[in-house]
Amino acid sequence: MLTVNAYAAPSATEPLVPTTIERRDVGPHDVLIEIAYAGICHSDIHTVRGEWGEISYPQVVGHEIVGVVTEVGSEVSLHAVGDRVGVGCMVNSCRECENCLAGAENYCLNGNTGTYAAVDKDGSITQGGYSTHVVVVEDFVLKVPESIPYEAAAPLLCAGITTYSPLAHWNAGPGKKVAVVGMGGLGHMAVKIAHAMGAEVTVLSQSLSKKEDGLRLGADHYYATSDDETFEKLANTFDLIINSVSAKIDIDSYLKLLRLHGTLVSVGAPPEALEVHAFTLFDNRRSFAGSSIGSIAETQEMLDFCAEHGIAAEIELIDASQINEAYKRVLNSDVRYRFVIDVESIK
Repeated sequence: MLTVNAYAAPSATEPLVPTTIERRDVGPHDVLIEIAYAGICHSDIHTVRGEWGEISYPQVVGHEIVGVVTEVGSEVSLHAVGDRVGVGCMVNSCRECENCLAGAENYCLNGNTGTYAAVDKDGSITQGGYSTHVVVVEDFVLKVPESIPYEAAAPLLCAGITTYSPLAHWNAGPGKKVAVVGMGGLGHMAVKIAHAMGAEVTVLSQSLSKKEDGLRLGADHYYATSDDETFEKLANTFDLIINSVSAKIDIDSYLKLLRLHGTLVSVGAPPEALEVHAFTLFDNRRSFAGSSIGSIAETQEMLDFCAEHGIAAEIELIDASQINEAYKRVLNSDVRYRFVIDVESIK
């Protein structure tokens, strides 16, 4: 076992603290990664606070990981020592169910193994990327193109794929009108990716405070949802709406913005239930859907797409000692647009 430095949540109410954790020995199909950068996702906060269910403490979170391969197992063929790689939201799956066999291990019917707070194959609880090293099965390790700035690549492993997947699935592209609800960590990536796909992009945000950023990142239009006239003006407009907000919103109001056969996809995950009225769906044959990350193949496709189009996350680089303050700022929407931990500060 390898003992490594990390930052962990001791409980649902205490600040994260420095600690050490153990990583398993490198098995025949494993890759040991020295982590360089780890993004902070709102999911990390929901998890450590127990808002998505009970977890075991202490818990190390973080599922936006980039680093360098420092050791490979005897039967590894996909990666080599020195490779620049990434790890996202999952580190394994059953590989036997219908969905896994179809290449959709992110929707594993037996539950994929999350990068943190999940039961691993050996019965241990997975620990995430707020740490110096991680051991992962080679099939769940991504190749990070050299053209993507290293620290800005980390958020692509969650925020990037979480927005790329529904945009690709619902065919965002030329001739399509796409709205993005929320201009945060997920939302700013949705804007960049939808723009690169060729869609006409509109941001729907509480205020116009980030309008300049939104237009710079690729939005064609920007509206404040605090203005009731926004919903009247944009009724029956969009082919696709990506809801990136991790808080409860009036879904019915947004559904009414969809044109014929339009779809609203939620990728933000509030702990509260979202209420939908059937008659709102009946009009225009609207659909309300959800989407959760992407398969490993689709995640690699996303990374390659981002490299081709010069896309990376807008980040604020921090030391590990600033994690707790960063959490407070995330909850106050005070980040543009993703905190990334310089893991060198954990060593």
